[in-house]
Amino acid sequence: YRFLGEPVVQACVENGASCIDISGEPQFLEGMYLKYNEKAAEKGVYIVGSCGFDSIPADMGVLYTRDKLKGTLTAVESFLSVKSGPEGVCVHDGTWKSAVYGLADEDNLKKLRKKIGYTPVPVVGAKLKKRGFLFYNQEFKEYCIPFMGSDGSVVRRTQRYLHNELQETPVQYGAYVNIGGLGSVIKLMFAGMLFLLLVKFNFGRKLLTKYPEFFSAGRFTKEGPTQKQMDGTSFTMTFFGEGYSEGQDPQNGKPNVKICTEVKGPEPGYIATPIAMVQAAVSLLEDAASLPKRGGVYSPGAAFSKTKLIDRLNKRGVEFSVISKPEV
Repeated sequence: YRFLGEPVVQACVENGASCIDISGEPQFLEGMYLKYNEKAAEKGVYIVGSCGFDSIPADMGVLYTRDKLKGTLTAVESFLSVKSGPEGVCVHDGTWKSAVYGLADEDNLKKLRKKIGYTPVPVVGAKLKKRGFLFYNQEFKEYCIPFMGSDGSVVRRTQRYLHNELQETPVQYGAYVNIGGLGSVIKLMFAGMLFLLLVKFNFGRKLLTKYPEFFSAGRFTKEGPTQKQMDGTSFTMTFFGEGYSEGQDPQNGKPNVKICTEVKGPEPGYIATPIAMVQAAVSLLEDAASLPKRGGVYSPGAAFSKTKLIDRLNKRGVEFSVISKPEV
């Protein structure tokens, strides 16, 4: 998307067509907002990015958790687990390239956000503590790290929109991924340090993009996954939410309700992503009355919070459910 995405958005806006994409690149997504939000509003079209595995499960999962809590949800942490069959997991190197170029260009993302001039979203309720780069999660009996994808930035954009435009209580969010036991941690630390070192230099980026299989220990390849690998892979995203029961003032005292929800589905990149994208498109066409009043460049949660998107996904194998009811 960084190199090839903009002409599509531009053509759609100029010709009055709405557009959905599956980008997981914050710089592209937020750059399109800066350049085309007003033009899309004038044309009455909706440009909705990140409508694949990045970041519909996370963005709609937070809204689902909020809607299932009787009271005010103020903070959520999500934990992603990907399970694979005997053939293992594999991803096409397009995703790898997105990560290489995205990390290499982090400074420009900061500049872009300054240009946009985001207003700070107020913290309601107890402040969500940021976790360290690596920690042990008792719930899953596994080590976890922050999720490096676009979920965090997409959810924040949705929460900002819902707060500023619809006066809804903003939800704080932290995204993490379960990586397994100590052996996985050691492998990941070694690969991660090498990746972060190489990504800083032009020759390093060339090496990383030329030999994805070598540098990712076989996780990313130029061929992508086999059918058997896809059939054996699934994901679960678990959301732990906390907030304040009805009648409790979120500005006073500690959170007094908790809730746990889950989004689960088939292989994320090639099965769940097209399901999410197609159902987002159907929602755009069939739930027109429930979309934001004016066109523009939106995150999925901002565009679809009032639509039947979650119901549609539930019927097609990307399932949202409550694991434990709100407990005071």
